[in-house]
Amino acid sequence: MTCQVWTGWHGLPAAARGGTVALGNLDGVHRGHRAVLAAAHSARPDLPLAALTFEPHPREHFRPQDPPFRLTLLPAKAAALAAAGCAHVHAVPFDAALAGMEAEAFCDTVLHEALGARHLACGADFAFGHRRGGDVAFLARWAERRGIGLTVVPPVSDAAGPISSTRIRRALQDGYPDRAAALLGRDWEVRGEVFHGDRLGRELGWPTANVWLGRHLEPARGVYAVVAVLADGSLVPGVANVGRRPTLGGDPETRLETHLFDWFGDLYGQEIGIRLHRFLREDATFDGLDALKAAIASDAARARAVLGA
Repeated sequence: MTCQVWTGWHGLPAAARGGTVALGNLDGVHRGHRAVLAAAHSARPDLPLAALTFEPHPREHFRPQDPPFRLTLLPAKAAALAAAGCAHVHAVPFDAALAGMEAEAFCDTVLHEALGARHLACGADFAFGHRRGGDVAFLARWAERRGIGLTVVPPVSDAAGPISSTRIRRALQDGYPDRAAALLGRDWEVRGEVFHGDRLGRELGWPTANVWLGRHLEPARGVYAVVAVLADGSLVPGVANVGRRPTLGGDPETRLETHLFDWFGDLYGQEIGIRLHRFLREDATFDGLDALKAAIASDAARARAVLGA
């Protein structure tokens, strides 16, 4: 489905206004988020479905010193929202001016005047405005005065409790991408541009496509069975390492190194996605390149077995 991403809320064209709007940070676009999107659509199926989110994430604005924590950066978030049926994604710039905007001003200025929203949907814990001064009770009163519909969606839960981005982050940091996938409804994916490394993997007989994690959450360091999504959309199984290469002296940043099974070609400069499927082992330091090479061969065999490759 075609989805238009709007990175500003001033002067929107008529086609981007007047829809039913799902509200939230929507990091990960997990099963709970998709329930809000579904509720927005089912309440007014005659209207285009839109999502309003914030870019950067408010936490990145208020606590820039925090380690990266994002499950989805904007392009991946927009793609997931499009797959869920969104025709428009409003990535409202979160800056000091928006952070200082009172809840009522946000509703009047952004939701009503800029977006022309005709129906709203959000989770029960949605909060907004200066110092999070607006909640769903406030939003309900405001929407009723404006003649705008509102659907408040209860949390989607499993046996462990409500599904949340926080739970997904914790599962990934603990080395359980399969648990994260159950909460997301799909494997978690890191997207990035393949950069030139030192070609050591090629010399060892295991060439890799290297991607920096950047602003993505850092999952547990170690080896994973993965599926790569290439620029042309093709899916290629492989084995990947998340870490800073301690055997080779260490990197200043965490990288994701992926060896693609039975695939040959040049990926430098291309954006690819790496879907973490199963954690195989923790990161380790090896006594020389021969030991490292043997470990990679063992990891690759385990990953092939897990993926049926």
